[in-house]
Amino acid sequence: MSDTEDAGRRADGNGTDGGAAEAIRGVVRGEAPVPLSVLDLVTVGSGSTAAASLRTSVAISRLAESRGYHRHWVAEHHSMPGVASSSPAVILSHLAAHTTRIRLGSGGVMLPNHAPLAVAEQFGTLEAFAPGRVDLGLGRAPGTDPRTAAALRGPGRLDEAADDFPRQLAELTRFLDDDFPDGHPYSRVHAVPGPVQGSVGRPPIWLLGSSGFSARLAGELGLPFAYAHHFSAAGTLPALDLYRQSFRPSAVLDAPYALIGVAALAADTEEEARAQVLTGALSMLRLRSGRPGLVPTPQEAAAYPFSPLEREFVDGWIANIVHGTPDEVRSGLDALVKRTGADELMLTANAHSGEARLRSYGLVADAYGFPTEGSTPA
Repeated sequence: MSDTEDAGRRADGNGTDGGAAEAIRGVVRGEAPVPLSVLDLVTVGSGSTAAASLRTSVAISRLAESRGYHRHWVAEHHSMPGVASSSPAVILSHLAAHTTRIRLGSGGVMLPNHAPLAVAEQFGTLEAFAPGRVDLGLGRAPGTDPRTAAALRGPGRLDEAADDFPRQLAELTRFLDDDFPDGHPYSRVHAVPGPVQGSVGRPPIWLLGSSGFSARLAGELGLPFAYAHHFSAAGTLPALDLYRQSFRPSAVLDAPYALIGVAALAADTEEEARAQVLTGALSMLRLRSGRPGLVPTPQEAAAYPFSPLEREFVDGWIANIVHGTPDEVRSGLDALVKRTGADELMLTANAHSGEARLRSYGLVADAYGFPTEGSTPA
């Protein structure tokens, strides 16, 4: 049996009674065309700190839960001064302690950076903390530069081929299910918390990607798929088409389920929204040109002397961000759903200040008529 076939057989998990799909498919709130969720990069602005950004993430998770967003995911990044999300499992455990209903997950854990057993134990622990509301999103990119990836993975692992990902996935799911066959080197190795300790829940596995590799693999395995539209918009439609064409029904899903990450920022005025998204665009420009740093202030971004090539990059980056007043953002998100057929939108609001990020999620909720803060979403 190939690694891909074994991964598909095992990724179903131990919840194959129809509840698996219910744990994956989101709930539509208000007048939104599809479920809306949150992707958190825990950005750190100039003049602020990682501690403040992590406190903002708690505030965002509480707001998202009270307003009716379906899930809150945290992305894994390393050696980037402008983000503080190097340890998704640690952040998620803190968010779990401050919420009660919203789904929490990784968007994603970069599996090649970690031993599958370690990931199984981290997310088994999260599932024990927050039963029935944990998602395990997996990616195959390093989430950083090659030198940092080498430091993360240790000697001899940096050159592991991308096609090793199905093997890693199969190993991870066997640890989650505690069912290595007799004679396997890991047959007496148990992930804890896990099934060896009794009946436990199992986080649904999602595959994440910005190319066709993960789209095809997710389809072949019958798994949900999350595409990184927020930084690879040109490939969104081809990847979603490939996922849907490759999809094979599984014990997890009987039909494809695809969410896309969307950069979206709402503000009280169009000018304020433009000023905020420019800070993120300049931060990305510096990252892409080998000069990563904290997210600049709106004043710094407005005064930056862009060269013609830099201006072209920034304008192109901002063109893929849905931004403006709440009504403008709503119209842009509605149009994106119509264009892509996405089953769920996961919004990432990147800006210099935590206040602007928090305000954006509240304004989008208002625009769609989500439940008011303090009420309990139906």
